[in-house]
Amino acid sequence: MGLKTTITELFGIKHPIVAAPMGPFYTKELTLAVSEAGGLGVLSHTNLFGKSSIEEMKSNMEYVVEHTDKPFGFNIRTSRLQLDAPGLCRGISRFIMDNPKIKEQCVYAVTSAGSSKILPKAKTYQRLKESGSNIKHFHVSPALWLADKCVESGVDGLVITGWEGGGHQSYEKISTLVLLQQVKRKHPDTPIIACGGFGTGEGLASALAMGAGAIAMGSRFIASKESEFHKEYKNLIPSAKADDTLWVTGVLGPIRLWKNNYSLHHGVVSSKEEKMAQEAQITPQMAMEDQKHYEMTYKGNITDGAVLLGQSIGLINSIDSVQDIINNIVRDAEKRLKEANSCIV
Repeated sequence: MGLKTTITELFGIKHPIVAAPMGPFYTKELTLAVSEAGGLGVLSHTNLFGKSSIEEMKSNMEYVVEHTDKPFGFNIRTSRLQLDAPGLCRGISRFIMDNPKIKEQCVYAVTSAGSSKILPKAKTYQRLKESGSNIKHFHVSPALWLADKCVESGVDGLVITGWEGGGHQSYEKISTLVLLQQVKRKHPDTPIIACGGFGTGEGLASALAMGAGAIAMGSRFIASKESEFHKEYKNLIPSAKADDTLWVTGVLGPIRLWKNNYSLHHGVVSSKEEKMAQEAQITPQMAMEDQKHYEMTYKGNITDGAVLLGQSIGLINSIDSVQDIINNIVRDAEKRLKEANSCIV
């Protein structure tokens, strides 16, 4: 048995399960584990501790292809405040093109938290596509208007994420359940990965039934044996409740975080216009100060750090191997889809 979808066919993967982008944290071991287990692993846009995002991405890609021959992808955050994004789009495209093994296996580029146009506008990315690469560009869309803009800009697919998901979200506060239906009705032919609130076979079955080709998971994979996340971070999840997170405003925009000293004292802005006005007041020093809270989290300070988690933590009660996570979710999804099929008379 198995689940064959538009996304498994597009990327040549066994299971319709993708690792959500989880920058700025390191995810090379997690990427490897997800791809080896039949899903699609995704390298994060990482620039912790002042390191070069392009050099980190290159090193991580080399590591992945050294240890697996399976497909994988990478993420670039394209926010206005992500100053390294244009250079990373250009540089990593050139690097992939110059490395045949990476070019063969790197099939998924997902941009997020900003414009969907920066990567495809890069001349090196255009040359990469022209050189015979099978890479596909998806953009994370937490709102219908953004999905519209992405489709208009020519993306190969969309990652549709509702506001219950961890990390960056939109101001509209629309759930994955509603947003996925909106986008599927308006853009029925666009490949879709559903994200935000997924961590079980029931979730995967529901996403496929609504027309998505796969789900992307962040929190569920953080709580895995292979992920590089600090044990203090991981250990929060099994006993957590769905309401143990907060929707606040981060440097790049709205963001969902674990309730702690950092998020409880973080402000909330109500609109994109208010956020842009706020951005005009942000200095490089202020941005660097906020970055330190992510570095704290990476080192295990879950009290004062920025701990990205989604409401799906209320569904997770154990830390398991990536292989077991994927196998169990796929098995349960198959069971639910068979049960649903039996309702047809």
